[in-house]
Amino acid sequence: MSLLTRLLLPAGLLCAAGALSIGQIERLDLPSMVAKTDNSVYAEIVAKRVIRVDDPVDGPDLYYTILTLEGTSLRNGASLSVDVTFPGGFINDKEGVHNSEAPSADDIKIGNRVVAFYKWSNNMGGQVRGNALYASHGGIYRTTDSPKGRMVLGRGDGYAVAKNLALADLETAVRSLVTEKK
Repeated sequence: MSLLTRLLLPAGLLCAAGALSIGQIERLDLPSMVAKTDNSVYAEIVAKRVIRVDDPVDGPDLYYTILTLEGTSLRNGASLSVDVTFPGGFINDKEGVHNSEAPSADDIKIGNRVVAFYKWSNNMGGQVRGNALYASHGGIYRTTDSPKGRMVLGRGDGYAVAKNLALADLETAVRSLVTEKK
């Protein structure tokens, strides 16, 4: 092995390892989700729109879906109406873009009652500012009625709501975490 190969091989391996680690998905439990977000809301999706942005720095054809949610904060019980945004979406059948991290179409139907976690972003790309749905599909959870009351549907290990949970219990847990944080 030449001297040049012996010197460059470790650097090449380090670069390859770094490239592989960039694509990791963030695992979030409820305490880390609450710590990393500005608010969480139990709400009805009352509107949905998709915007297109062409930006000189970030490029053309950036699409974002904006959901309007009306409900109550899980942190303090206050009524609120809030727009949350995530990358991807379609303006019509031909104009838009899929995003593998976006919530499913079933998750974001108008009329759905959901729990959503969000954080303000000054630039999601293309100079789009707003409340970013945190962790995209990992930041929104459908709810359903049950004999035990309203339930939040869990998504499995690695998500803030791992298993099905009564909305009242989730609200209690979020408020407790917010109080601990102060």
